[in-house]
Parts: sequence; C-alpha cells; structure tokens
Amino acid sequence: MARIAGVDLPKNKRIFIGLTYIFGIGHTRAADILNKSKIDPLKKVSELTDEEITLIRKEIEKYKVEGDLRTEVAMNVKRLKDIQSYKGFRHIKNLPVRGQRTHTNARTHKGSRPSVGGKKKVAATATSSTTKGKS
Repeated sequence: MARIAGVDLPKNKRIFIGLTYIFGIGHTRAADILNKSKIDPLKKVSELTDEEITLIRKEIEKYKVEGDLRTEVAMNVKRLKDIQSYKGFRHIKNLPVRGQRTHTNARTHKGSRPSVGGKKKVAATATSSTTKGKS
C-alpha cells in the first residue's frame, strides 16, 4: 500500500484515480503529476515501485495539499466571517454561499428542519369514549 502525503492510497485502483484521494488533487492535477513524473496513469497502485512512489512524492511536494490546504481554506472562511462580508454571513447561517436558490433545494447545506405548521394531533381519548356508549 502506497502512503503519499499522509494518505493511504487504495491498492486495487489505478494511480490516476488513487491520487485523487489526496485532498487538493483532482483529475487534472493527478494527470499533470503523472505526466511530469513519467508514470503510466493506467498502472495500479499495487504495481508501483519504490522509485515511482518517490517520484510522485517529489512532484506532490510542489503543491499545497492535505493539512496545509485544509488550514488555508479554514482561515479564508474565518477571515470572511471576521470581516462580516456577505459570504461570511452565509457561512455563519449555514446557507449556500455561491448564489444558489434556497426557496426549494439547498437541503444538503441547510439540513432538514421541522416544517412550520405541522399536522394537528387527534385526541385519542375523545374518540374511544364515544364508541363505548353506542354498543
């Protein structure tokens, strides 16, 4: 099992897909890394040699990935909240930030909330007492 940037890559997947398990590396960057290190993207992670893994590690060191990238993103969001920008308010209120509609949809970000004006509960004791007298 190859461990790159603190992430265990899955053994049975191709290296092109396996690199996308690292936070900050998508399909385009994975293809770029493999082209620069001259490794076949169709090769499985389990088939990589130690030299190839070292080449990939050296290429990934040029980018900001995993912990460093996560802290940078968190600091950017915190900065938006501190300066009280519109995007910062949207982050604070747990609403979509990038202009999506919220009248319908946006359930993933907003979460499920109780609806206003639910159904009224029917009194169970009132119905049972009226049926006893009619027998």
